[in-house]
Amino acid sequence: MRVHLCVVGRLRTGPERELLDDYLRRFDRGGRSLSLGPVTVHEVEDRKGGGMAAEAALLQKVIPTGALICALDERGPVMSSPEFADRVAGWRDSGTSDLAFVIGGADGIDPSLREQAQSTLSFGKMVWPHMLVRVMLAEQLYRAASILAGSPYHRV
Repeated sequence: MRVHLCVVGRLRTGPERELLDDYLRRFDRGGRSLSLGPVTVHEVEDRKGGGMAAEAALLQKVIPTGALICALDERGPVMSSPEFADRVAGWRDSGTSDLAFVIGGADGIDPSLREQAQSTLSFGKMVWPHMLVRVMLAEQLYRAASILAGSPYHRV
């Protein structure tokens, strides 16, 4: 199952980029034998200042046709890492070929795009910077692959 991070904004060089790249490399390496990955990051930028609606239109263009959409949204369910791993495995096992995680900009995801999502996910009641959410999601993808592979990375 191919994984896509469809995100608003460009992540520049720095510690967040290094962490993101590291976790995505780990996920690609570990996920391959589990039929997970590769991960592709699709960054969009609304240079005209059209707000959430314009961001949603740009995101729509990079979400692969037929992909299962999971929107990262503070209103979504909070899951444990094992629950997230089970969810990812369930999508894979049900024949999902493309999984698109959508991360909006500073104002979140436009309601029209959020309504199209088959699933939502929250990293808690706190609001996180959208650039940091990428790193957190990449780490959780790597952790999910590790859990599914039975590796000792995840400790209860």
